[in-house]
Amino acid sequence: MEKKIVNNIRRLRFDADEMTQQMLADVVGVSRQTIVAIEKDKYSPSLEVAFKISEYFNVPLDTVFKYR
Repeated sequence: MEKKIVNNIRRLRFDADEMTQQMLADVVGVSRQTIVAIEKDKYSPSLEVAFKISEYFNVPLDTVFKYR
């Protein structure tokens, strides 16, 4: 079975007053389409973007992303 990176971004956004994908994209400096692709596990973000997301939500990186 092939491993891939999965994430909890959708849940984190929902818990953050139902933050939109566009709002998160603006915060981390990517397009909304990039956030969509990351959430759907279709795209693995750069380390910089991954750290920005975890920093924004104030959670450890492994709370946002898992390698399964």
